[in-house]
Order: sequence, then C-alpha cells, then structure tokens
Amino acid sequence: MEESLNQPNTPSHLVAVVGAGPAGLYVAKELSKNNEVVLINRDIKPGGLAEYGIYPDKTKIRQGLKTQFREILSRPNVHYFGNLNISCQGDLKLKELRQMGFQAVVVTVGAQHARSLGIPGEELQGVYHAKDLVYHYSGLPPYSQQPFPIGRRVAVIGMGNVMLDITRYLTRVVKVDEVIAIARRGPGEIKFDKAELEGVAASLDVDAFEKELRSHRELMLSLGQNPEEIRGMVLSAVEKAEPAVSNSRFSIRFLLSPTCVIGDGSNHVCGLELERNTLFNQSDEYVSAKGTGEREMLPVDTIIFAIGNRVESGLGLPTRGSSFISNPNPRFPVHDISYEILDENGNLMEDIFVAGWARQASTGLVGLARRDSINAARAVSQYLQTLPPHADIPGALQAFNARAVSLQHPVITNADLRRLEDVEDQLAAQKGVEEFKFTTNEEMLAAIGLSETQTQMG
Repeated sequence: MEESLNQPNTPSHLVAVVGAGPAGLYVAKELSKNNEVVLINRDIKPGGLAEYGIYPDKTKIRQGLKTQFREILSRPNVHYFGNLNISCQGDLKLKELRQMGFQAVVVTVGAQHARSLGIPGEELQGVYHAKDLVYHYSGLPPYSQQPFPIGRRVAVIGMGNVMLDITRYLTRVVKVDEVIAIARRGPGEIKFDKAELEGVAASLDVDAFEKELRSHRELMLSLGQNPEEIRGMVLSAVEKAEPAVSNSRFSIRFLLSPTCVIGDGSNHVCGLELERNTLFNQSDEYVSAKGTGEREMLPVDTIIFAIGNRVESGLGLPTRGSSFISNPNPRFPVHDISYEILDENGNLMEDIFVAGWARQASTGLVGLARRDSINAARAVSQYLQTLPPHADIPGALQAFNARAVSLQHPVITNADLRRLEDVEDQLAAQKGVEEFKFTTNEEMLAAIGLSETQTQMG
C-alpha cells in the first residue's frame, strides 16, 4: 500500500514549491493535504520533463501524467503561478520569497544545467547537450525556436535512455546517415532496457555490435559479467523493433572516453578524439573505467553529450559537483535521506528543502521523482509541526498575488492553464492529431488573451 500523509485538514501552514515538474507537483499534492501551497514555475505550462522530456510520440504516457497533474492543480489548496522565474536574475530572488510569509520553501527545479566533460573543443559549432536538443524537439520555449543544425555522422556520448531518445530523433526524424553511441564503460554497464532499445533497434548494426561484444568478452567474464545475457537482450530488442523509417545506421562503441573535440578550422566540429579504457571492480556493486593511454580519432560532424545534468546554480544556493550541498546530519531524515541543504558557510538553511533532481541530479524518471517527493513532503511536514500555525494565510496569499501581478509580464494561474488546455485540445481535434501544443510563449499567451500577439490557429 502506498504511504501518504494524513487526509485534508484545515490548512495550518503556508509553503512555496519552486518548480512544477513531476517532483514539484507531487510535493504539492502531499503538502496540500494539510497546508496551503503556492506552486511556482518558470515555464508557462507545468509538467517539466513529463511535458518536455518524454519523447513526443509517447502521447499516452504524457496524457496519463497530465491527468494526474490536472487533479493536483485542481485542489483548492494548490495555487499555481507559471511564467514566474525564481532566481538571482529572475522575477523574484529566493531570498525575497523566503521573506514573504512562507514557512517553508521546497526547491524542485530539477537539474537545469547540462554537465560538461571540460574537454577542449566543446564550444565548437555542432556540439550540443542532450537536454537542449530534447527541449527543442519537445517544443519547450525558447529552445523550440533555436536552430540545432545536425550533420550526417553523429556521435552521442552516453549509454542511458536519453541517448536512445536522441538516437530515435536522429534516425526517425532527422534521418542522419549514422549515429555512433560512445560508452565510457562496457556492455555490462548499459543504462537502458530492452523496451527502450526497441524504438531504435531496427537501425542497429547487429554485426558491429556482435564484434564489439566479442572484443570485450574476456574482460567482461573476468568481472563476473555475462556477455550472452547482454547479447540476448539486444537481439531480442532487434526482433521486436519498431519498423525502420530511414536508412540510418546505429552503432555502439564501448570503453571509450572523449578527450578532445576536433575542429575543421572554421569553428565547426569534424571529429572526436577518444581514449580507450579498461575496467576494474571498484566495489562489489560498481565497475569503474580507467584510461589506457591509447587514442583514436572518430570522424563526425555533430556531437551530442547525453551525460546527465547538474542543478540550477542561478538560484543562489551553493553547489558541490552537480548537486546542492545537503545537510549530512538532517533533522528530519526520511529513510536515511537528507532533504535539507547548507549555505555557503556550512550553516543549515532551516526552511529550505529539496526534492527530485534538485536533491540528486539526473536520477531516475517520474516514478522515482514521485517517491522522492512523497518522502520530501514528510520531511517538510515534520519541520512544519515544530512551527506555530501561520497567522494570516489569506493575507500572505493576497500579498504574493499582488507581487506577481505587478511584474512586467503575464503570470499564469490555474484558470489560465485550463483555458490554454482547452484551446490546445480544440486544435488537436481540428487537426485530427492526438496532441497539439504551442511551441512559443507568445502563442500560448495570445491563445488565452494575455498578449496582443496574434496566433495562427488554423
């Protein structure tokens, strides 16, 4: 049975949740059972990666999540404010938010910045980070309006489900000549499953994969890994693969680490230098890679890094690596996990909590975000129980709303969202498609009468 907080009571505390992706929405759901919640989102539409990170043709998954999110946003204790940026350079600073009567602030903004390998040449034209490209083809402003020219031979760095989504886009939409996935570790450390591979397996060069597997067979066996298990999974995916729609070739190279992006003299990528790796057991559960010093050069004209993301540094919260600095001795741990963070001096920020990818970047999908959010809500609830009830929740909500209205651009409410969804649903029906969504903020605002921009709805 799913664990949950108590059933609704008269709201006693006022909480702000920053970020309206899956983590933020599920936190809002749990906390709204006993508290008043203001849900603040940088984008016009809620959903985060559930709206703009799930591959576009997976409409049933997205629609199922939207149904859940609509129920959350329809709760009387959840107040949505979209198109409102909380950051050091945004509409409101986090410090200001903390001074506006909120008794706790839960940061769920996810991991907004792409991780970098820090190798020479990453700034060359033709080098992209997967997050930006995913946002582009998923229709998230302003990425939807930015050009992402793709060449004919593309290297995708990474071995997870995002790599496969990128490969799906490249082989089924762009229809490039070749996609080469580059993995730092071996076949035994792939991070995707058979079902995910089926979407691109029709383009897989099976002979090249078999050759790769044979070349690493002895190393895998020495680490206690079963090459035949990996082979069986891949061949099973090929048997059940979605039919190919292009002549694109997809191959996977293992035990290689990028060391330098090579330019053509005109500021554009023309190749990728790689160092060959070997593997060793760092622990009983973790296999690590180390370089051998041997190098090779892979001719490509586009490189896409699908190696994960790091948290939003623009919030003004100190970071370490790809995450905010967590409190190692939490006051309110849940399952031994800390949802609390420290400031730059190592002092506890007692009213700030984190959840989802804001707590641990690029970890898991919607299901994990949901579980983490429920646990984070428990931690926040324990903290709130140490505080007296809010003296004037209606007054604080009115003051926050007045501050939002005073901004120089429209701020989106629950009612605005419902109008936008109605317009997009009507357009989907008119066009005979499962889903329609506007890909610019101007179009969305115009559709609900919050902008003078005229929208082409035909």
